[in-house]
Amino acid sequence: MYAPPPGEQAGSPRRSAPWRRRPAAYRARARHGEGFREHLRLGRKGLAIGIDIGGTKVAAGVVDAEGRILREARRSTPGNDPRAVERVIVELVAELGQGHRIWSVGIGAAGWMDLDGGTVLFSPHLAWRNEPLRANLQRLLRRPVLLANDADAAAWAEWRFGAGQGEDRLVCITLGTGIGGAMVMDGRVERGRFGVAGEFGHQVIMPGGHRCECGNRGCWEQYASGNALGREARLLAIANSPMAQDLLTAVGGHADAITGAVVTELALAGDSASRELLEEVGEWLGLGLANLAAALDPGLFVIGGGLCSAGDLLVEPARKAFARNLTGRGFRPVAGIELAALGPKAGLIGAADLSRVSSRVRS
Repeated sequence: MYAPPPGEQAGSPRRSAPWRRRPAAYRARARHGEGFREHLRLGRKGLAIGIDIGGTKVAAGVVDAEGRILREARRSTPGNDPRAVERVIVELVAELGQGHRIWSVGIGAAGWMDLDGGTVLFSPHLAWRNEPLRANLQRLLRRPVLLANDADAAAWAEWRFGAGQGEDRLVCITLGTGIGGAMVMDGRVERGRFGVAGEFGHQVIMPGGHRCECGNRGCWEQYASGNALGREARLLAIANSPMAQDLLTAVGGHADAITGAVVTELALAGDSASRELLEEVGEWLGLGLANLAAALDPGLFVIGGGLCSAGDLLVEPARKAFARNLTGRGFRPVAGIELAALGPKAGLIGAADLSRVSSRVRS
């Protein structure tokens, strides 16, 4: 059951997130046929800092209004102490701000943010539990600060500057250890009623299937992620299948050392067993995308994350499975499926740009 943050009563009206608000000027232009993209491109000068907080590193960069990174810096993630993380953020902003006039700061991190973008409700990598991070950082930095889920930030970057340009109903899927997701719909990040939309990896795609860390069985990420790819390859090796000999050779005979990255590397080098395993993961990916298309009807899926280094070896089987399982196939337009363009820096770029848009909308 959803528990509201401290100070908020259950059932009370909630303001939408800053980057979801549409200013009066935009609404007026919309009546005359102008879109949200025009609004974003008008009068948006200056620089912003984007900060991407992961489990092991904090990456930051100065980003201009065209999505270009002008300067970068990074630190190790300082354990689970929220105050220590704040100090690292302040250090990075001070370092990157030298010689630049910084308009705003955007923070992207795994976890759930409240709809106002002020409080981190929960983060799996850090000890943030109902943490009023935006207020803390604005007091320390004396600049506008925005908090965003890392997948939301990456989706925004792809929509603004990457593979999603020109598509107003975009779904981004991130394939790594698990499956992350985010949506940009009509010029806004769509986060759902409680701010936790996009957990696509936990749609149950195989009832009674593999146990997932979330507690359910048969979640999509147990079949279409880097972890799933590594697991299936290890099972093949443990069974001493002749198909797995190249896999075992690559890891010195230690089956438990086989990961999704190892399989992907061998597949790109031409190993037939690795390519077959990758094709299976691609088919599961396409099936899940067909389910999402039935529910959300986007114009484009953008696929990012580490597993996408496999390129067409992953995406082509996904496209075929998507077309084969799409509801109403043959009688409806079909969404595109493309690889992400911005790579691992998408979250940093998106957080910076969202902070610039948000601060100007609020001003």
